[in-house]
Amino acid sequence: MQTPPDSGAPWVAVVGGGPAGLLAAQRLAEAGCRVTVYEAQATMGRKFLVAGHGGFNLTNSEPTDAFATRYAARQPEFERYLQHFPPAELRTWARQLGIDTYVGTSGRVFPLDEYKPAQLLRAWLEHLRSLGVELKNRHRWLGFLGKSGLRIHEESTQQETTVYPAATLLALGGASWAKTGSDGSWTSALQTIGVATVPFAPSNCGAEVEWSNFFREKVGRQPLKNIALQCGSQVVRGELMLTEYGVEGTPVYALTPTLREALATSQPATLLLNLKPDLSEAQLLDKLQRRRPGKSLPSFLSEVLRLKPPIPTLLREVGPPQLPASAHDLAHLLTRLPIPVTGLRPLDEAISTAGGIAWPEVSENLMLHRRPGTFVAGEMLDWEAPTGGYLLQGCFSTGAWAAQGILHWLK
Repeated sequence: MQTPPDSGAPWVAVVGGGPAGLLAAQRLAEAGCRVTVYEAQATMGRKFLVAGHGGFNLTNSEPTDAFATRYAARQPEFERYLQHFPPAELRTWARQLGIDTYVGTSGRVFPLDEYKPAQLLRAWLEHLRSLGVELKNRHRWLGFLGKSGLRIHEESTQQETTVYPAATLLALGGASWAKTGSDGSWTSALQTIGVATVPFAPSNCGAEVEWSNFFREKVGRQPLKNIALQCGSQVVRGELMLTEYGVEGTPVYALTPTLREALATSQPATLLLNLKPDLSEAQLLDKLQRRRPGKSLPSFLSEVLRLKPPIPTLLREVGPPQLPASAHDLAHLLTRLPIPVTGLRPLDEAISTAGGIAWPEVSENLMLHRRPGTFVAGEMLDWEAPTGGYLLQGCFSTGAWAAQGILHWLK
């Protein structure tokens, strides 16, 4: 059994050294709690660092009321979380760590170019230590013992210890990018005490298309810029990447929930690709009617619409056997080119996951009903959001909200 020296302040254990857990640890320490963070990996914030490789957007400048709609399935809850720790406060938090931010043209919020994810994380960990937070790497949580005990395995000694904090925050992430420690293995420990979980599913991931061998060899991996993608009634603008397995990119990621729902019927889902979303129907028809007899379609599309390779190859791959001769039918094809999706990429390739602890299992303050004094935050909960700063903001905001819940409970 292990407890920290008695200083009269309540001791809180945070399990998981990602953004949700670390922000909660900071809030709790600032409120006077003694805090220990247990992390199974060799370093804190590994997924935080990996997320920064593709463009380190911390949050988004979108107004709060619109921001909350990005968490569509749990919008009322996230409205509260965002009001408690909004994007503006996240930027202030970064500035207090010495990291200035700016708003990009897409509305995403980034650290200034001279700052890297590792610099922000290093400054953050130094600040946590200055607050007295104890950071313990290579300490894996194995499960519960009794009403408040946590079984902790220390890698360096290969010994198991049981700790008894006054309150616990679990912030162990979802099930994507297992190499960072976010593997979802914690579900068995929660299920052991009767906590219901929703099976994990990939979110913000690529979609699989059964391209022909000819298409794979000729096209390979190429971007299609300034397009619009539609699934059901949802339309998303951006850049699409054609890959050897199918398609990926921000528009595909944003449509993952709709695609997943369609694929649940065990039939191929369809993405409708608009290659010229900036042109009205009348403008597109006007341009297509300029085609002269004898002019090849690839040459015409390249000269008049700037639709260069691999567009002609893509049209032949997923379009009708005979491409339309009439301007009207060709316009319809260019704005609603069907791409049949047969599946989503595996969990470990997904940027994030849907699924996790079912919402009826937690109180308004994110405490487990079945284990009073144990709270959860971040991707352990069953929510999802698109890329663009919404995922990180969701983790930060739920971490801050859970910390507030812990402080109320301790009182």
